[in-house]
Amino acid sequence: RSGEMAKLTQLIDNEVLRAYATYTTIVLLKMMLMSLITAYFRITRKAFVNPEDTASFGKGESAKKYLRTDPDVERVRRGHLNDLENIVPFLGIGLLYALSGPELYTALLHFRIFAGARIAHTFAYLIPLPQPSRGLSWAVGYAVTMSMAYKVLTTALYL
Repeated sequence: RSGEMAKLTQLIDNEVLRAYATYTTIVLLKMMLMSLITAYFRITRKAFVNPEDTASFGKGESAKKYLRTDPDVERVRRGHLNDLENIVPFLGIGLLYALSGPELYTALLHFRIFAGARIAHTFAYLIPLPQPSRGLSWAVGYAVTMSMAYKVLTTALYL
């Protein structure tokens, strides 16, 4: 089976596409981790939204007290939603950018800054760090995506 993976890497012999694949994987794994963190907070705070999720804590009226919102769970959920709002556009625009023929150094700079900004944003959200740390980390990642979009629009597309 290792021969199959070697064939896949041969298909992606473009260094910029490999860099894109690397940093896309990093931010997607980070986003997936937010689901696990949400589950952890739901379980440890005993705050569920579905009645069937409370079954291990009792039945009927005794379980209803666990159908509630919790500020910590909601904070993690908002961080996860922010990931969805920012990482999904990065995936599409980043791919188009990688295909537009940027220099490897410039592409790596974009991808690394975006990944770092999203990781910083998560820490700023979960700890929570005082503003403007969360706002700045969001803005940096957003600016990177806009920079890539500008490059795609000005060099690769017909307007």
